[in-house]
Amino acid sequence: MTSEESSLLVATAHEAIYDRFAPHKKRWIVCLVCFVGLLPMFVQDTLLPSIPQIAKDLGLTHAIVSLTFSLSILTNAVGALVWAAYSSFYGRRSMYLWGMPFVCIGSCGVALSTSFQGLMFWRFVQTFGCAGALSLGAGVIGDIYKLGERGTVIGVFSGVTFLGYAVSPFLGGAATEYWSWRNLHYCLGACGLLEMILIYLSFPETSHPGTLGIDKVTRRGWIHITWVNPLSSLWLLRSPNLLAVIFASALVLISDYVLLVPMAYTIGVRYGITNEAIIGACFFPNGLGNFTGALVSGLLSDIIVRRWREKRRGVWCPEDRLRATWIGGLFIVPLSIGASGLITTFIGGPIGLALNILCIYTNGVGVDLVMIPISSYNVDVVHSRSAETTAAYMASRLLVISAVTALVIPSIELIGVAWTFIIAAILALIGQGIIFLTIHYGDRMRASVDVGFSTMENN
Repeated sequence: MTSEESSLLVATAHEAIYDRFAPHKKRWIVCLVCFVGLLPMFVQDTLLPSIPQIAKDLGLTHAIVSLTFSLSILTNAVGALVWAAYSSFYGRRSMYLWGMPFVCIGSCGVALSTSFQGLMFWRFVQTFGCAGALSLGAGVIGDIYKLGERGTVIGVFSGVTFLGYAVSPFLGGAATEYWSWRNLHYCLGACGLLEMILIYLSFPETSHPGTLGIDKVTRRGWIHITWVNPLSSLWLLRSPNLLAVIFASALVLISDYVLLVPMAYTIGVRYGITNEAIIGACFFPNGLGNFTGALVSGLLSDIIVRRWREKRRGVWCPEDRLRATWIGGLFIVPLSIGASGLITTFIGGPIGLALNILCIYTNGVGVDLVMIPISSYNVDVVHSRSAETTAAYMASRLLVISAVTALVIPSIELIGVAWTFIIAAILALIGQGIIFLTIHYGDRMRASVDVGFSTMENN
C-alpha cells in the first residue's frame, strides 16, 4: 500500500467520527448551543441601560455601578478558561450542567441585591456560570462537523448569539423603563433553569471517544474530582499564529466597543436621546450587522478553504480561511467607524442619526467578516483542544477590550468623538495588517513553535 493510500484511509476513518450523529441530531445540538450562547449576551448587556436605575435604587453613582460591567468582562474571560479546561477532562455536557446552577443562583442574588458589595458578588457568580457558553459551543461544533463545514456552522452559532447582543440592550432598557431591572434578572435565572433541563434531557456528549481526560482514569469513584489548571489554555498562545490572530481580532473588535460603550454620551447627547429604551434600541443595528456578517463570513470562509485545497490538489493550509477577512478588515470596519465619528461631530438632526445607524450596522457586518474566520481558524488549527483555544482567544481578547473600554470616554472628553473614532479605525487597519502577515508567513510561524497543531488526517 502506498503512503498516499494509507493517508487516505486514515483521513476516511477520522471523518467517520463526524457521522456519529444523524443530520437532524446535529441540527438539534446546534440549536441547543445557540440557545445557551444567547444567555451570556443577555446577562452582560441588559445591564448597560439599567445602570442609572440601579444606581438610584442602591444609592450609588453611575460610575460605581458601571464597574459591574467591567467585572462581567473580566469574569467572562476567567470563566471561559475554567469551563473550557475542565471540558477537555469531563466533557462538554458536564460543563454545561455544572455552569447553569451558578447562573440561576447568581441571577436571583443580583435581583435581591441591596448593596454594592452584594451586587458585585452575585454579578460575578451569575456571569461566571454562563462564561463558558461560547467557547464550549465552538468546541461542540468542532466535535461534530468536518473541516469544510464547520465555518458555516460557527457563523450561524455566532450570528444567533450576536442577535442576543443586539436585542439585550433594548430589553434591558425597556425592562428598566417600564418594568423592573430586578424582575429581568429573575427571568434570566429562569432561562438558566430551562437551559439546564434541556441540556440534561436531550444533549449528548459530543467529545470524540477516548479523548477526554476522565476516559484515561482507570480507577475512579462515582464522583471523581480532578484539579485542572484553567490557565493551561493560555499556554497555547506561545504559538505566534494564535497570538497574532487574537491580537488582530482584538484591534478590529475595539471599533465595536468604541461605537457602543459611550453611545449615551455620543449619539444620545448629540441627538437629544434620553430614553433608556431608545438608547438600547440603537444597539440593535450593530447586532443585526453582526448576524448578517456571521452568516456570510462563515459560508465564505468554507468556500475559500475548499477552493484553495483544490488549487493545491488536496493540500490544506489552515491560514487559507483567514483570506475571508479582507473585505471586512481592510475596508468596512475602518470606514464605518471613521465615518461615524465624523458624522456625529459635523452632521446633526435626523439625517446625522440615520447615517450613524447605518454606520453602526455596517460596522457590525465588517467586524464579523473578520471575527468568524478567525474563530473557525482557531478551531481548525488546534482541533483536539478547540474549546481551550477558543477560551484563550476570548479571554485574551476580552482583557484587551476591558482595558480599552476604560479609556474610551476619557478619550472622547480629551480629543473628541471624531479623533477617538479615527484612532479606532487605524487600530483596525493595523489588525488587518497582522492577519496579512499571518496568511503569508503562517507555515513558518507554525513550524517555529508547535503546540499540537492539527493535520489533514486528524482534523
